[in-house]
Amino acid sequence: MPPPTEREKMLRGELYYAFTPELTKSRLRCQHACSRLNKAGEASRRQILELWRDVVQDTTPLPPPAATQEEDDALLGEEPWVESPVFVDYGTNVELGRNVYINFNCVILDTCKVRIGSRTMLGPNVSLYSGTHPLDPALRNGTKGPELGKEINIGEDVWIGGSVVILPGVTVGNGATIGAGSVVTKDVPAYHVAAGNPARVIRKIETELDPSTSKPDNPEATAGQTQGAEAPMADEATKI
Repeated sequence: MPPPTEREKMLRGELYYAFTPELTKSRLRCQHACSRLNKAGEASRRQILELWRDVVQDTTPLPPPAATQEEDDALLGEEPWVESPVFVDYGTNVELGRNVYINFNCVILDTCKVRIGSRTMLGPNVSLYSGTHPLDPALRNGTKGPELGKEINIGEDVWIGGSVVILPGVTVGNGATIGAGSVVTKDVPAYHVAAGNPARVIRKIETELDPSTSKPDNPEATAGQTQGAEAPMADEATKI
């Protein structure tokens, strides 16, 4: 059996060398694809989607265009919505579900798989880092040393506030909310709010989407859940 390639080692989360010709070429391809998307200007929804699919190398064809721009936008309503600028390392290791929203200035280092579930929303300036480096500087050795990574998995119906950083190996469960400015170093359970640096779980979210929670008899019981999360979570985070 031939030895594994650097790409194979990278995707398995093993030490690998990033500055090989193959991987350097892959990052350059993605850099150029991101540049085309970021410079698209007044492009249509369909054109933006086509440019994004070039970034992630998704060859699945879009449905044929509708008769009008408005009808075409509605036709593509379940497709991801990615605001520019966006910056991605390889692109081929990013997987988005249906109706995902990514606000501007998102950075995705997809050394390993980065999966974002359906209906999840990312605020501006969110960074998803699946890549990391050895702590030993002698081993790290600048661009001549090895790197490694761990997958990032973000579930469905997640809300990630602005300027959040998610580090390698983190899983964010379905329906979770991450407060603005948080640095997420550990897993966040489904249907919980987490905030802070490092992020800590603050409270559970009561919702009918949670299979472990029965629907409340009193609709007012969850009325407070609909308010904006950034300010309340910032206040609660200071109490931790």
